[in-house]
Amino acid sequence: MSYPQRRPRRLRRTEALRSMVAETSLATNDLIAPLFVKEGIDEPVPIPSLPGILAHTPSSVVAEAKELAALGIPSVLVFGITDRRDPLGSCAYDPNGIAQVALRRLVDTLGDSMVIMADLCIDEYTDHGHCGILDPLGNVDNDATLAIYSQVAVAQAEAGAHVVAPSGMMDGQVQAIRKALDESGHTDVAILAYSAKYASSLYGPFRDAVSVSIVGGGNRRGYQQDPRNLREALLEVALDVEEGADMVMIKPALAYLDVIAAVRANVVVPVAAYHVSGEYAMVVAAAERGLVDREAVILEHVGAIKRAGADMIITYFAKELARIIHA
Repeated sequence: MSYPQRRPRRLRRTEALRSMVAETSLATNDLIAPLFVKEGIDEPVPIPSLPGILAHTPSSVVAEAKELAALGIPSVLVFGITDRRDPLGSCAYDPNGIAQVALRRLVDTLGDSMVIMADLCIDEYTDHGHCGILDPLGNVDNDATLAIYSQVAVAQAEAGAHVVAPSGMMDGQVQAIRKALDESGHTDVAILAYSAKYASSLYGPFRDAVSVSIVGGGNRRGYQQDPRNLREALLEVALDVEEGADMVMIKPALAYLDVIAAVRANVVVPVAAYHVSGEYAMVVAAAERGLVDREAVILEHVGAIKRAGADMIITYFAKELARIIHA
């Protein structure tokens, strides 16, 4: 007797059949590798909160990027780590700041063969830990911060960044940055906007990595997305696209697959998702305890982000994934 409802099982019988009909495929050109560059070190140092990830020197970050490129990974996203912090985060726009030094070396070596992205925020550079500058009452001043972001964008473009990625979630940041880039002659520099960046509990390992904490124990809920909201994220994304974002990002990824899918259905620009530090660290910790199969979970998690609609995935597993894909 025939059971039509069971017919899909026929296409699951062998790995060859499953691969042939797979609806989602993961490739190395889907991946973006985040890279940390730190002042005051002579060689790469491990980041304890992100096992397997290193903080690089300007020289070692170039070697790392070349290795990633050889594996087929098309892009890196650069974060600077400094101890030179002040109320304005001035190291973020200093031409000789650590991020700009690294960007110049990466572009001088790799040219246009790899997409060099620069995270554009100031929390790693301020002495108070916020993503914007503060007014006399200690509140983030949105419009004053836009002026700082504009300076950072131009500094990163002057250093050779192909893409700047504003992550502070300030209102009007994309418009301000686009205007600054165009007026300084960097019309070809693209903007990847962190358009739906949630006030998540999954950023802890990253904040440890860059030694960022908010002085006085505050938080970023006043400017980052509320994890309970989806429609608000769609509004943020639409505003960023209207202001000139070339690409948009959802962060984190796994806990927000519904947001990724909704954004993909609502925009025509490329959609990125950030598989964040906490999502990485949980897999690493569980695998170290023998609770999960590390490789299988990595493929399942990152594959789910792709299936939800992400065109690009920023992940600390980028190098490992590339090796798995090539195996």
